[in-house]
Amino acid sequence: MKYSLQFFIALSTLFSAALLSGCASHSDLPSATSRASLTTDVNDYQYLIGPGDQLSIFVWRNPEISGSFTVRPDGKVTTSLVEDVEVAGRTPTMLARQLEEQLSTYINNPRVTVSVGGFVGPFSEQVRVIGEATNPRAVNYTQHMTLLDLMIEVGGLTEFANGNNAKLVRVVDGQQRTFEIDIDDLIKEGDISKNVDILPGDVVIIPEAWF
Repeated sequence: MKYSLQFFIALSTLFSAALLSGCASHSDLPSATSRASLTTDVNDYQYLIGPGDQLSIFVWRNPEISGSFTVRPDGKVTTSLVEDVEVAGRTPTMLARQLEEQLSTYINNPRVTVSVGGFVGPFSEQVRVIGEATNPRAVNYTQHMTLLDLMIEVGGLTEFANGNNAKLVRVVDGQQRTFEIDIDDLIKEGDISKNVDILPGDVVIIPEAWF
């Protein structure tokens, strides 16, 4: 079956209209919170451990059970005394207190310190950039991250990008919403008013320009 050029143009127009109908404007972006699903202030953000993170677990006066551990894909680690410890989604301090409780079965009054290296974080905390970025990928969220910070991480836009038609997908009050963002104005024009806050779990979609 053959289709005319007009058919494809009409189909493209319909698709674009459907996509934009669920979008909110740049000015509708809510104030930043520490996580898209929470209402706590962004200044209270705490890093959550995720698969692939490197953990250094130090047990005071017990070097034989201290060491470095890699969080497995299932979000767990195995220590010398405690097997399959669930660590993903916890802060280092929360994990330290959890280990103290579990180790108290074997050690009198244990004191544990947990530090993190090789930051990856849980998938729910990562920020994803797809489409016409130079290096589209998932980026680990850092406190006070902005759109400009994110674009630096992915190397900016390709020559084919339509940055001012980009979309930011975010969960707000448990509901997924789509917002318009103006990356071209931010990067090429230096309009710092377009430098919006980025939150854990955000997805930035950069379309290709229609020439």
